[in-house]
Amino acid sequence: MSVSQKSWESAVRHLFEDAYPYDATGPRRHEDWVLDVLVLMARVPDPRGWAGLDDAARNPEREASATYPFVAHPPEYVARRLQEIDRNSAEDLLLALTDDGCTHSRLARFAESREELRMMARTILARYGDGASYHTNVTRPGHAYGSLDFTKSDWGYSPLSVYTEDYGLIVVTDTEVGMFWNFADY
Repeated sequence: MSVSQKSWESAVRHLFEDAYPYDATGPRRHEDWVLDVLVLMARVPDPRGWAGLDDAARNPEREASATYPFVAHPPEYVARRLQEIDRNSAEDLLLALTDDGCTHSRLARFAESREELRMMARTILARYGDGASYHTNVTRPGHAYGSLDFTKSDWGYSPLSVYTEDYGLIVVTDTEVGMFWNFADY
């Protein structure tokens, strides 16, 4: 499935406009893609010029830290907090990132059906192709290794930001690294 800039940007905007998102893509330049994630946290431009979402971009806190709201951690700290997941779990996670709490409980607020929302998640992931790998700081162990189960109430995450809660998806290809993140403070 190929994807156009217009359909990708539309899907990102529609799914995440009511969250507190950081949704961006940067170039992959290192064998250790975590180094590219750190650069992406500091707002490297999208290699294709496509628009993501960055609610913290104009926050005054950014003057003190280019990575705000992410904390500037060393690569090994970030790497230890991420686990690889399968593509189906990545689609589910994108839907869970549409609101606080990292659940599917608020999907009913959308006018679209769950399958239509899943198609938007597939549109987002299509940019990265079939060879992408998916990584998250969320733990919701599924029935199989590398899967997430959003029907369980028991879950956790390894925060990477200044907020009380943050959870997200990192998509890695040979040429790009994408981040889809949501933040909450309770």
